[in-house]
Amino acid sequence: MARIYPLFSSSKGNSTFIGTEQGGILIDCGVSFRRLSAALEVNNIPLSAIQAVFITHEHSDHIAGLAMLTKKTGLPVYGQKRTLQRLCDSGKIAPSSPLIDMTGKAIACAGSEVTCFNTPHDTIQSCGYRIHTSDDKYCAICTDLGHITPEVDAALTGCRLVLLEANYDENMLRTGPYPLYLKERILSPNGHLSNDNCAVQVGKLIERGTTHFILGHLSQDNNHPRLADYTVQNSLTQYTRCKDYLLGVAPVETNGGAVIF
Repeated sequence: MARIYPLFSSSKGNSTFIGTEQGGILIDCGVSFRRLSAALEVNNIPLSAIQAVFITHEHSDHIAGLAMLTKKTGLPVYGQKRTLQRLCDSGKIAPSSPLIDMTGKAIACAGSEVTCFNTPHDTIQSCGYRIHTSDDKYCAICTDLGHITPEVDAALTGCRLVLLEANYDENMLRTGPYPLYLKERILSPNGHLSNDNCAVQVGKLIERGTTHFILGHLSQDNNHPRLADYTVQNSLTQYTRCKDYLLGVAPVETNGGAVIF
């Protein structure tokens, strides 16, 4: 049965496991190896269950623990070509780990089929992942994007579950303490997705049949879980929560538990 474990999700560290105690894949490794190992243990997932690591992009909150993880395990690392090259050049992947370019390919791994899609973000390359599980379910991980492109929209359509970025509340960001250049970066088309823009996309996906949503990558400075949840739910007045859709917020750090979809 398909399960997703949001182990870490915030502007300070991101990592998601999709699979079971017997095997699965890791999307990003944005925390230390020690913290990742502890999070897996809380969820009764042995480290050996991770069969591959898929990287969305090279920002530190997505790859901080990658060097140590690959040094300890030699796991294969999947990603887009330029992202993998940047990570190798900066010593973020151990030489023992095979590198697999995901661009334009569907990869079979841990009983699932994984494809990537481009996301608009201020990095050399950035992508999300769409996963077709062994029990014929589709899910997607989609964070770190300034806006929803047609490619992103197409990749999310048809998924039963979507983990979608709700990074900031626009009012909190604009009136908050961040310097102007950083506010403009976050607000840009290659920045991050706001609660309001996330809500619009959630509404579109419900209309097309998606039923499970996890709000992810929330800023701890410019957002709050209750606010993100309220903003999205408040935009879906034509639907009934827990009947037409299920909505949750990914924890900053897991206390254990998975979403079955």
